[in-house]
This record gives sequence, structure tokens and C-alpha cells, in this order.
Amino acid sequence: MDYLVLLVGFVALIVGGNFLVKGAVGVAVKAGISSLTIGMTVVSFGTSAPELLVSLQAALQVGDSSLISVGNVVGSNIANISLVLGLTALLAPVVINRTSIVQDWPVMMISTLACAYFMADLKIVRSEGIVLFVLLLIFMAYLFFKSSKDKEDDQTTSDVEAIKPPSSLMLNVFYILVGIAGLTFGSGWLVQSATSIAVSFGVSPFVIGVTIIAFGTSVPELATSAIAAYRKQSDLAVGNLIGSNIFNILAVLGITAIITPVPLTQSIFNSDVLWMIMVAVLLLVIMLLRGPISRWKGLVLLLFYLTYVYFLIAKQ
Repeated sequence: MDYLVLLVGFVALIVGGNFLVKGAVGVAVKAGISSLTIGMTVVSFGTSAPELLVSLQAALQVGDSSLISVGNVVGSNIANISLVLGLTALLAPVVINRTSIVQDWPVMMISTLACAYFMADLKIVRSEGIVLFVLLLIFMAYLFFKSSKDKEDDQTTSDVEAIKPPSSLMLNVFYILVGIAGLTFGSGWLVQSATSIAVSFGVSPFVIGVTIIAFGTSVPELATSAIAAYRKQSDLAVGNLIGSNIFNILAVLGITAIITPVPLTQSIFNSDVLWMIMVAVLLLVIMLLRGPISRWKGLVLLLFYLTYVYFLIAKQ
């Protein structure tokens, strides 16, 4: 029964996230917000919504189940760069946008290091969550200011149009409500069933969170990147994934910590957080190498992810 609930939870998250993104983009378009800004804010936040709801549900649990919260974010950030981008590169070479190197990656790295610093005492408290969320607001304000100065990016416009939001405002609002409901129920079912399965197999909830749940909540990013590669717009993949990682840290962990402290263990801090930092550095090295992210570079990223999962399971 737990496996059925787990599957239903995943489906509810995917469907709910899809409805939320479509509805939110539709409302943003009606409000006259530029597609460039929509792509970097509304869409990124929408694809991170599953992580947010799962992390909130897990953090409010008592005991080891609360570790799913930090495991979900750490695992999603590692999977987004190594697994999702690696698979995308195997589908088609990923062109590197200069903005990803000079703007998005530095913000992601600063966010990652700030998160690691706050985790040093093995918890992220409310004041630290507020700092993370304020950093998010500053970054979003910068994006809105920048988009008002720059011309529309045709590729970003195509990316937003590919979402195909409803034309009716009321229908967009309905989509948002359905999305919120799907995410709320799906995250609850996912955390409860995953915790039950972990206990039955003697696997820690953190490992479940950092692998199965992290991959499940990364499905929106994987779908977005795969579609971009199929449409020969693979340069969108890096920006979308880096943007998602930024939102995972600043929004997901930030908002969760504001509501309730986010705990972790010394082992998680010494190992998994370090892996999250290493994959960010690896991404920069790959982006700075000449040419696009080719298939062999994608294979390197995939090997990184498989190595991480091996050591994760081996230390149990």
C-alpha cells in the first residue's frame, strides 16, 4: 500500500506542479510581466514548488522524518546539476549562455556557501531562514530591474510560450488552486509513504529524501530540460537548472526555516553538503571548458551522480 501511495504522491506532485506553473505564468502574462522575468522567477519557483511542499511536510514531522526536508533540497540540487543536466547533454549538446556563467552561477554558489555556513551548527533557524529569503527577494528584484532595462530574450519567450497557459484569467486562477491542492496532498502522501518504506527496509529517511524523493521532485526540471534539448534550445537547460537550485536554497530552505527549524546531522554536513558544493564547482569547470556541454561532459556529470549515490548507500 505504501508503494501505491508513494506513486500517487509523485503523480500528484507532477500534475500539481504543472498546473501551478501554467496558471502562474498565465496570471503573470495577464499582468504584463515580461516573459524573461516570468522564466527566471515564476517558472523557477513553480518547478521548485514540489521541493517546498515536501520540505515543509517533512520538517513538521517529529524525529528522523524531518531529515527528509534537508535531504530533499541537497539531493535535488545535486541531481539537477549532475543527473538532469547529464541526461540532457546526452540528448543534445548544451550551449552555454554567458549569463549562466557571470550571473546565475555566482548567485547559486553564494547561496550554497551561505546555506553551508548556516548548517554548521546542524540546523537552520528562523533568523537564518529570513536571511536566505531576503537574498531571494534581492535577486528577484535585480531580475525585474534588469528585465526592464534589457530587451526581451526570444529563446526565453519561446520557453514560456511552450508552457501554453490558459488565456482566461479565471481558468488560470483555477489552475493555480488545482496545483496547490495537488502539491499539498501529494507532498503529504510522499513523505508519509517514503518514511514508512524507509523504516521497513532499515534505510534512513534522509537517504530516501536525498535519492527517491529528490529525483521525484526534480521531475519538473528534467522535463523542462529534456523538452529544451528536443526543441534545439538546450542553452535554456543550464539557466533553468541553476535557477532551480537557487530557489531550492533561498526559497525552499528559507521559507521552511522561517516556519520551523530545519535539522541535519553531522554526517550530512560533513558529506552530503560537501557533495553539493563540489557539484557546483564541477559545473563551473565544465562551463568554462571550450565548447558546449557535450555528451562526454554529460557522462562525467552522470558518473559524479552515480559515485555520490554509491558512497551515500555505502556509508549506511
